[in-house]
Amino acid sequence: MKSLLFVLLAAFSVAAQAVTLDDLQQRFSQVPVLRAEFAQQRTISGMAQPLNSGGNLLIAQKQGLWWQQEKPFPLTLLLTETRMVQIMAGQQPQVITASNNPQMFQFNSLLSALFHADRRVLEENFTLDFADKGQGAWTLVLVPKVSPLNRLFRRITLNGETFLNKIDIDDMQGDATHIRFFNQKTTPAELTDAEKRHFAS
Repeated sequence: MKSLLFVLLAAFSVAAQAVTLDDLQQRFSQVPVLRAEFAQQRTISGMAQPLNSGGNLLIAQKQGLWWQQEKPFPLTLLLTETRMVQIMAGQQPQVITASNNPQMFQFNSLLSALFHADRRVLEENFTLDFADKGQGAWTLVLVPKVSPLNRLFRRITLNGETFLNKIDIDDMQGDATHIRFFNQKTTPAELTDAEKRHFAS
């Protein structure tokens, strides 16, 4: 379950005036498609060197999230309203639905709420600390207040300006994950044929 939360992101477009969480939710709804690259670093207790990975992601408002890790090995995660699918090279896809794993599938709704900045759902699961940093920059700190999130994570911190630029995840075991997003693009506003196939697979 922890690894699924590493893919939480949002395309939050902001203006130059003071930014609020409601602004982020409203402005995200106006971005039908976001494409970006990511670089992830995980620091794990007991390991001398951090684990680094990177790849591409696609968020389509109507279809869901497609997360493609390219290095150090290929890994695909697909998240839609009805299923979560993880695909690793040489292995059968792992499919999670509401019927075959109800508890895990609850994370599906939570993940959707996170990358849509759904304030109502976020407030049900986290204590929120939103800060306007000026000139369009913002920070949102999420402290879990319900189980099992509060047994897994100390906090999740999101930082952004025009887009979500960084996620920092601190867990209860003392491990940390830092994800940076860059080269964000919102055009074309429609999915290409190749991108549509990601969600049809």
